[in-house]
Amino acid sequence: MLKFPESWSKLNVVLCHDWLTGMRGGERVLEILCQAFPEAPIFTMIHNPGSVSDIISSHKIKTSYLQNVPGIMDHYRMFLPLFPSAVNGMRPPEADLVISTSHCIAKALQPRKGCRHLCYCFTPMRYAWTFFDEYFGDNAAKRLAAKPILACLRRWDRHSSRRVDRFVAISSHVQKRINRFYGREADIVFPPVETGRLTAGNETSGDYDLIVSALVPYKRVDLAVGAYTRMGRALKVVGIGGELSRLKEKAGPCIEFLEWLPDSDVHDLYRGCRMLIFPGEEDFGIVPLEAQACGKPVVAFRKGGALETVVDGETGVFFNEQTESSLTDAIERCGKIQWNSAAIRSNAERFSPQEFVNGIANSISRCMES
Repeated sequence: MLKFPESWSKLNVVLCHDWLTGMRGGERVLEILCQAFPEAPIFTMIHNPGSVSDIISSHKIKTSYLQNVPGIMDHYRMFLPLFPSAVNGMRPPEADLVISTSHCIAKALQPRKGCRHLCYCFTPMRYAWTFFDEYFGDNAAKRLAAKPILACLRRWDRHSSRRVDRFVAISSHVQKRINRFYGREADIVFPPVETGRLTAGNETSGDYDLIVSALVPYKRVDLAVGAYTRMGRALKVVGIGGELSRLKEKAGPCIEFLEWLPDSDVHDLYRGCRMLIFPGEEDFGIVPLEAQACGKPVVAFRKGGALETVVDGETGVFFNEQTESSLTDAIERCGKIQWNSAAIRSNAERFSPQEFVNGIANSISRCMES
């Protein structure tokens, strides 16, 4: 049972989240804030009913005009140029505090006069500032059309950051981006990992390795698919996304695509795998910590948030280049180490939900006092 500060019961709070289309790491953060502030309305660009937890769905949810666009749930990223007008058109009620959980536009919600705004920032708008190649690929026409749009988005994103009174970053990696792109300082509060639900199994492991990831280009699941196809080793891939068909075409018979699975099934896969493979550069990355909570080591790309969650040689190993050969070498090294599952889980426990609440409580206090 989480313990929330008594002072929170006196706060009139509005929550804002980019969009509600599924339960990923960002929605797990929002879920805790929903528990902390059970009367808070949620403002969001679009909401796909049934796609989020009952805790989130129990709140009054206010959407933008994009909610009524035909096909928006399946193709909302195509409406990127309209995102600023969507959030600009939302008018929150009077409140003491707006808390936005943002990787795109939620941080741009304009509070009413006298209301403070705390942004829990997963990253500055990724589409505008980073991963251009990963999102727009080698399609020359697409890239050419995107550049002026993204230039406008960057200007708007920087300007709208002034609507935030205090930023909180999910990692030092993101803290540096906030300073670089917005010229703002930020606290650091690590996202919560469900260490109470995720438990370690026995010391023995199954005969497969595991990926749990959205299947989108920047996650670099293609590296693992190529490496395991060449090695002929068993790899289970949990996740859905636009890259699924392309990855299946590339994969050998040793790779199994399980697509979407409920949390309980993913938990069982964590407990039964030899190791988790994490080949992309992430702002933080909940999945490596979920695997560690189950006592399993992680093979991760040595960049981004993994540097703050994986302890090299103690809870996993790093590879230095996003190439199949570099990843293969790390997999081989990981397989030769006798891992201590209790020590691996102990590292994950530093990121418990209560630690998240305690950190956010400090940032809220500073935001309200400033």
